[in-house]
Amino acid sequence: MFRHHYMGWAQAQEMGRRHAHGFFGHRHGHWRGMRAGRFFDHGDLRYLILKLIADKPRHGYDLIKAIEEQFGGAYSPSPGVIYPTLTMLEDLGYTVVAVEGNKKLYTITPEGQAFLAENQAQVDAVFGRLKEAGQTFGGGRAPEIKRAVHNLRLALATRLGRGALTQEQILAVTAVLDKAAADIERV
Repeated sequence: MFRHHYMGWAQAQEMGRRHAHGFFGHRHGHWRGMRAGRFFDHGDLRYLILKLIADKPRHGYDLIKAIEEQFGGAYSPSPGVIYPTLTMLEDLGYTVVAVEGNKKLYTITPEGQAFLAENQAQVDAVFGRLKEAGQTFGGGRAPEIKRAVHNLRLALATRLGRGALTQEQILAVTAVLDKAAADIERV
């Protein structure tokens, strides 16, 4: 059975700090359209994930979607954060895994339940901040905006994939993007 490599919580956190742009940098997830400071305190993600598993056994992808929902669509954690945390929780004996086809279903253990109970104040604090964040972002973006952002990303990727841009083309693309940003701010 394949297991994700677990390098240790402290080493993973340090690696994330070195490579991330704020807490929600590329190593941690995608903070959609906002510059964020550090939202989670050290170790908070394990409380969040473990509580979500305690509520209902889940797959890794389900956890990513559940956390994204909690943030009203404004933040989606990366698999590079979720799966090492799941492995850590399993290694600590807080979860057990059942393999279903090519997916792993995580279920909380009695030890995991005891850990949550011992740390109820931290769990409540994490979910309190999540609730505030979800309210701040008004339930996420409209599907039309998500589609438009997707189209923009696709257009940029397609154009950049055709080869290097001239300085004139770079300036033209930059001008279009800057104008769109300014127009959006005025809406």
